[in-house]
Amino acid sequence: MKKSILSFLVYIIGVSPVFAQTYQELSDRAIACTEQDSLAQAENYIRQALKLEPANPHNALLFSNLGTIQRRQRDYDQALESYTYALNIAPRVVPILLNRAALNLEMGRNEQARVDYSLVLDLEKDNREALLMRAYIYVTQRDLKFARADYERLLKLDPQNYNARLGLATLEQKDGNLQKALEILNKMLVEDPQDAALYVARAGIEQDMQHVDLAMIDLEEALKLNPSQTEAYLMRGQIYLSQKKKNLAKQDFEKAMSLGVPQADLRGLLQQCK
Repeated sequence: MKKSILSFLVYIIGVSPVFAQTYQELSDRAIACTEQDSLAQAENYIRQALKLEPANPHNALLFSNLGTIQRRQRDYDQALESYTYALNIAPRVVPILLNRAALNLEMGRNEQARVDYSLVLDLEKDNREALLMRAYIYVTQRDLKFARADYERLLKLDPQNYNARLGLATLEQKDGNLQKALEILNKMLVEDPQDAALYVARAGIEQDMQHVDLAMIDLEEALKLNPSQTEAYLMRGQIYLSQKKKNLAKQDFEKAMSLGVPQADLRGLLQQCK
């Protein structure tokens, strides 16, 4: 009789009744709920486990998991706090540092993210994720020398790393080494001629080199491969605008907006199309 009543409660409420549970049971239930995307319930189980054994050294993992759950729910401030609690318990755990670094980057806290990636590299000098992301941050901060060092380190570890090669090409472009940037992208396109993003990247370099006709050919190819390539519309629109082809430029900017580019970002360009 009791079993049938409990089953009925589970059916009606959608969760199991709460009984006295051990730390491990609560932790396991949190993992199961997370896998089922029942994030609020997972968070509840983690908090119960933390309350049950506040001094348990495994709480570092629980706080880390809690941070990830909160991040998935876009509760970024709470997630950051949870990751920090986890690192207060276990300050040298690389996966937790990487999680907090990625969250900091997502929140626009680039310098804090750089510090976390640097801590990872102090512990694991060849950590590829940390090298790649720190290089990206250095580029945004215009610390091109340090960005180059990280990209080159990563490429020694993984010569075919796509993101590192593309990042280095972008760095060479920013540094004014246009021919070197072009050589990197030419080689990548030989290896993968179906990658629309590479054509857009090469078009940007060709534009900087005043090879507008070549840039337009690459942008056309990019859009043929991927008609949703927003950057291609933006770049082509700017080229059209420079050629006084205002109607064509306006069409490309409007297409970019239809793909998600905020109108406010293009207001100045659209005004030039009148």
